[in-house]
Amino acid sequence: MHLKRRTLITTAATGIITKARAAEAITYLTPAPSFLVAFVPHHIAMIRGYFAANNVTLTLQTARGGADAAKQVAVGNADLAGSVGEISMIVRANGLPVRGVLLLGRRPIFRLAIRQALGATSIPDLRGRKIGVLSYQDTAYFSLLAVLAANAMTKSDVQIEAVGNAGLTQLMIAGSLDAIMDTPDWADTIEAAGTPLTFIPITHYFPAMGAAVFASDTGIKTRPDAIHGTIQALIRGMTDCLDDPTRAARDFCAAIPQQTGKEAQVTRILRAYITDSYAIPPGETFGLFNPTQLQAIETFYLANNLIEKPIPIDELYTNQFIS
Repeated sequence: MHLKRRTLITTAATGIITKARAAEAITYLTPAPSFLVAFVPHHIAMIRGYFAANNVTLTLQTARGGADAAKQVAVGNADLAGSVGEISMIVRANGLPVRGVLLLGRRPIFRLAIRQALGATSIPDLRGRKIGVLSYQDTAYFSLLAVLAANAMTKSDVQIEAVGNAGLTQLMIAGSLDAIMDTPDWADTIEAAGTPLTFIPITHYFPAMGAAVFASDTGIKTRPDAIHGTIQALIRGMTDCLDDPTRAARDFCAAIPQQTGKEAQVTRILRAYITDSYAIPPGETFGLFNPTQLQAIETFYLANNLIEKPIPIDELYTNQFIS
């Protein structure tokens, strides 16, 4: 799968033009541990020198979920953050000025994964059940609230537990959780351990977005070249994953100690991300935010009292760094 040739040509040209500038340090907060397959594109961009080609030195640090990552960027504790596309409307409503600068896929990375043995096939079937999330500061938690709201339920109708990265897999395998807000990383581990899952896409209930990268309004104004270079490097890393996920998985496993010897599993998970989340319709440019989709999500959030006030849509994102 190829991104638009225009994007790739621009990226390559940027790498040549910016070599004369001194490298700029960028701290990037991942919402979950960066050794997860969700962050293969970031590592591929580092391994293959794409950040260096764009005069950026990238440091990955782990936040307590996507909402926390966005908040930390807003207050100046980091330069960029990974989250989901709609998180800016949640944090900006609290006076924290961040906006999306790169959308990593058209479809959401989250879905609800239910232990198949439970026999539940709908959200109302989960009343009173234990549902795990990474943290209460993770975007999966807010997505779960949205799914519940769409089914005339609230968090008091279920038992939501913040269990961390390891807990999401271990507690599902042990039967201590009935369901989790899931990504392909966690589902693959759970099912490989012999625990079959039933999946419910969250897009059945609200127009959720894919993973995204966020910057503060201040950072966009004061460090546009560094942000542009980072985004261009990430686009190249994602392009490589889309074009050859097997090779990307091999290089990732060779560089990340936690993934040593897991090439087959990583390839399988990466392909799931590509199919379920990263893929874009033919002819579209990768990375662009769609204001119509953001408006639909904001309307849903307002109608279900998940945010208290609307934010002007053009304050939620910028597409200036995509080309």
